Amino acid sequence: MKAFSIPKGEILHFLQPGLLLGCLGLLVTGLAFFSACSSSKSEGPTTRPAVPVTVASVEKKTVPLQIRTIGSVEAYSTVSIKAQVGGTLTGVYFKEGQEVKKGDLLFTIDSRPFEEDFRRAEANLARDIAQVKQAQANLAREMAQLKNAEVETRRFADLTKQGIATQHDYDQAATNAEALQAAVGAGKAAIENAEAAIRADKATVENAKLSLAYCSIRSPMHGHTGSLMVNQGNLIEANDIPLVVINQISPIYVNISIPERDLSQIKKYMTAGKLAVEALVPSDGERSETGFISFVDNAVDRSTGTIRFKGIFVNQDKRLWPGQFVQVTLTLAMQQNAAVVPAQAVQAGQSGQYVFVVKPDLSVEVRPVTVGATLNGETLIEKGLQPGEKVVTDGQLRLVPGAKVEVKSGPESPPGPAGSKQSST
Repeated sequence: MKAFSIPKGEILHFLQPGLLLGCLGLLVTGLAFFSACSSSKSEGPTTRPAVPVTVASVEKKTVPLQIRTIGSVEAYSTVSIKAQVGGTLTGVYFKEGQEVKKGDLLFTIDSRPFEEDFRRAEANLARDIAQVKQAQANLAREMAQLKNAEVETRRFADLTKQGIATQHDYDQAATNAEALQAAVGAGKAAIENAEAAIRADKATVENAKLSLAYCSIRSPMHGHTGSLMVNQGNLIEANDIPLVVINQISPIYVNISIPERDLSQIKKYMTAGKLAVEALVPSDGERSETGFISFVDNAVDRSTGTIRFKGIFVNQDKRLWPGQFVQVTLTLAMQQNAAVVPAQAVQAGQSGQYVFVVKPDLSVEVRPVTVGATLNGETLIEKGLQPGEKVVTDGQLRLVPGAKVEVKSGPESPPGPAGSKQSST
């Protein structure tokens, strides 16, 4: 390798004052940099300040074990009112949406044709009754004649044996008796026919009376009427379109669908008695209606994986209405000595839910937990915490495992009302 050299004549040029000052500046800067690096290495690790947080104690309470879902309100019973006879609609005696009672008059149909049929049927019945009486009188006369003919036949038989009467006289008496006996049989048959006619007439009379009664349509139950489908003056036919639909809403049903995974648990608690259920109308504040489970479907719906239940409610104030959606809470039992914390204490991570537990030395520990339901700002802890332990409720974003904390001054915020186990569908 060829050595690099500066000619003697250039050395003085290279060491000119400007260039010399620049080199000195670079040297000073480098020395300052290395001095700073060596100074920073000589200092110890930085101590992090305590993180201000708020805490709350894990409390032990008795809480309801519940399932929460959405339900739909269904009328207790629904009746479509149809005409059973045809004719002109002559009267409507209610307003749409009106509450009606059982037996209230709703509609009237022109009854004049049915009144005429009823009178005709009654006249036919009276005629046939008279014919029966006439046939009975004829039969009584013929039976008396037959009795006399039989006596006369026996007398002629004795006289013929004595030679007083001829055989011709005896034969004539016997023939007369046989004729009267046949007449008696015919009279009895006539009476039976007339009595059958009377029975048919009575059935006709009852049918005419029933048709006449169908001209007045009355409510079969207590309930609320819907929209009027046919107005007064229209000609209607028997068993045609509904004239109005009546819904019974007191009592009333609420339909709910619950995942099949909860079925065995519900059946277990149902063996102990009726299960209470609450229905809350979202727009009606915090006031809920209370009822009980009255029906469990006999099969799970394969398309949804749920099973249908019905709760029955008295609905005295008529706050539940058919077709309405409500928030339903099914209470299974009361869970004793349950651990509860404020809902904001529970955090969600990649490995599941956890809380920051404050240890006696004011350092924090990350504790995985198994949570139940959250209700009224409080979460039920099924596993991971013990009553009396303190958990962080605010300030978690600045915390890491082992970090020191400073509890903010002021009383701890006590947990709210007890939570409950829920299942969302």
